[in-house]
Amino acid sequence: MPDLRRIGIAPDHWYPVATSRKVRRNRTFATAFAGQRIALYRGRSGTVHALEDRCAHRQVPLSMGVVEGDILRCCYHAWAYRGDGRISQIPYLPKGCERPPRGVRSYPVREAYGLVFVFPGDPALAEAAAFPRLPEYHSPAHRTMTFSRTVRCHYSFMHENLLDMNHQFLHRSVLGRIRPELLGYETGPRHVEARYLFVPAGGRKDRGAGLLSAEGVGGRDTPDVITIRTEYPYQTLRGVPEGTDLPAFSLWAAYVPEDAEQRLNHAYGLLTIAKPPVPGAMHLAWPLIRRFTERVFAQDRTAVEAEQRAWDEQGEDRNHEVFPLILDLRDVLRSNGVPLRSDVESGCTPCGLATPTHRAGVANGAAAARPAAPAAEGAAE
Repeated sequence: MPDLRRIGIAPDHWYPVATSRKVRRNRTFATAFAGQRIALYRGRSGTVHALEDRCAHRQVPLSMGVVEGDILRCCYHAWAYRGDGRISQIPYLPKGCERPPRGVRSYPVREAYGLVFVFPGDPALAEAAAFPRLPEYHSPAHRTMTFSRTVRCHYSFMHENLLDMNHQFLHRSVLGRIRPELLGYETGPRHVEARYLFVPAGGRKDRGAGLLSAEGVGGRDTPDVITIRTEYPYQTLRGVPEGTDLPAFSLWAAYVPEDAEQRLNHAYGLLTIAKPPVPGAMHLAWPLIRRFTERVFAQDRTAVEAEQRAWDEQGEDRNHEVFPLILDLRDVLRSNGVPLRSDVESGCTPCGLATPTHRAGVANGAAAARPAAPAAEGAAE
């Protein structure tokens, strides 16, 4: 098996690289995808453009430049670029001199859900590539909380952390004691989906956790059904209180590598919460829910960054994974990913990128027969 931590994320998908509010009108914003430095800028028309973050002249970052109308001008010699990356002007170039044949690379851009997405792969595939669908984001019955955090680990650790709910001991200070029961899971070439029953087993729970799960001010302890799905390359989570059909909350997440080695990722999350029937109750509950989700995320980040440090020290993946669900997840991430550039250049291209092994998607929960440490994932990741 190739080491999953040496597999890069596939570029032929739409990835968020900034929140919309960070890309202000007539300003630039520097971001990156897997070692590709990208300059975002919002022109006078309000449209966001994404260019390779270097001037074709002296390689100075275009993110240091100046936005003029809908063009971006390099801060050094004032070369001007259109949103498609073509050079529109070289101010001091005498007539008759040969112009550079092209400018810099541009990226397809889409803005949705308060995020700026780019397509870092083959631009010819962008039009047909699936784009995330989040209908609840625009629903007046829901309110969405946005997360944008840098995490120092390979993106695969993030997928494992959210999908493997057998780590709730980590969250005992905010969730109390939780007994997660795997109800079943299914897997395919591009996805893994698991369903858990979260059974409270005592202990003190953060008030924000109860409000998020629609338990109300009384904080009654009722089991929740948590469904987590990795649909490459994204991840979703839905929490449904037992005895109801409508989710109290749902999370969409993307983990976007920033560096070429993909040891650093930016986690973007959209947590959509159903509004309670009492007018104004969500406004009062919002700070408590936010505090709870931030505490959960901080604990998870501590764990996954520790996993990454161990990999860095050992130089290989020495994990002894026993949970069939996570073994299937790793197959999905391997088979849909691409070898990291450093491995290709060194001639160490993994050759075993096989189709997922479909370990009998256990619809009746039989996969949970192997013992695993107690755990779970709450709201924000």
